[in-house]
Amino acid sequence: MDSELFKALVIRETEDQKFTRQIEDKSLNTLPENEILIQVHYSSLNYKDALSASGNKGVTRHYPHTPGIDSAGIVRESADPEIQPGDQVIVHGYDLGMNTDGGFEQYIRVPADWVVPLPSNLTLRESMMFGTAGFTAAMCLHKLEAHAIDYTGKVLVTGATGGVGSFAVALLAKAGYHVVAATGKSEQHEFLTSLGATEIISREAVSDTTGKPLLRRKWAGVVDTVGGDILSTAIRSTDSEGAVTSCGNAASHQLQLTVYPFILRGVSLLGIDSANYPMAIRQQIWEKLANEWKPEQLDQMVTERSLEELNDEIDRILRGQQVGRILVNLQK
Repeated sequence: MDSELFKALVIRETEDQKFTRQIEDKSLNTLPENEILIQVHYSSLNYKDALSASGNKGVTRHYPHTPGIDSAGIVRESADPEIQPGDQVIVHGYDLGMNTDGGFEQYIRVPADWVVPLPSNLTLRESMMFGTAGFTAAMCLHKLEAHAIDYTGKVLVTGATGGVGSFAVALLAKAGYHVVAATGKSEQHEFLTSLGATEIISREAVSDTTGKPLLRRKWAGVVDTVGGDILSTAIRSTDSEGAVTSCGNAASHQLQLTVYPFILRGVSLLGIDSANYPMAIRQQIWEKLANEWKPEQLDQMVTERSLEELNDEIDRILRGQQVGRILVNLQK
């Protein structure tokens, strides 16, 4: 079986330090020596995958490489008695798709402690509709609920048409919150309304560059997916004892603000690290996504693509043009 060939998207670095992407045949004996061999049925496209696919050495140090921080499929070989051949499983985060070849190939071999059993009320396809973006949005909801955010207040979601943002809108709305979606894509208002957004505001309305240490109180809670001035503005606009989750830096990794929101309003800044979240809580969140947190609009939030169609989508997400999620079907 080790000589069996399968398809993979491979990123190579050329002699002039440029990067190429192409579909190649790989053999199983090129995979890492880990405990679990999985035949990947579905993956999904994330911003981090696009960075890896474009040669970002902050994400992936060595090339050739196959990106894909998400994967869902069927176990074919296992050296762990708790995981059996034929089991349907999810693998996302950890080092998958970063410096370990990831889900944009038809087989992966991973450590046993990276593997999440597929919840009974979720299909492999549905799990990758969520993927890391949906899971990250669910982590934000989990932390806001743990912080006991006021249901009568407004919860802001920034970057609301992106993968994490769109799921945050849908999950928060399903949980009963008044969701305010901020976006720079005015043509996507109908999409955000269909996900459950109560109000839609412009990106400019949530970016204050005056340098004021505190702004008018607006938000009981915030899911920020972009960072930079927008995150700073959100923190300075959050009401007393509110909470802000931070899970992205597409705008900037810099954060300019004073301590006043924290010591005068008691605002909490909650960091989100989906890559290394503890397995026990990871499984709890997947169970909630399979059941009470599953949006009715799940199908309309994704666009399905084959491995061969992925290249254009990578360019699109790098240009900030992605809306919703890209589901990658490895069986096409």
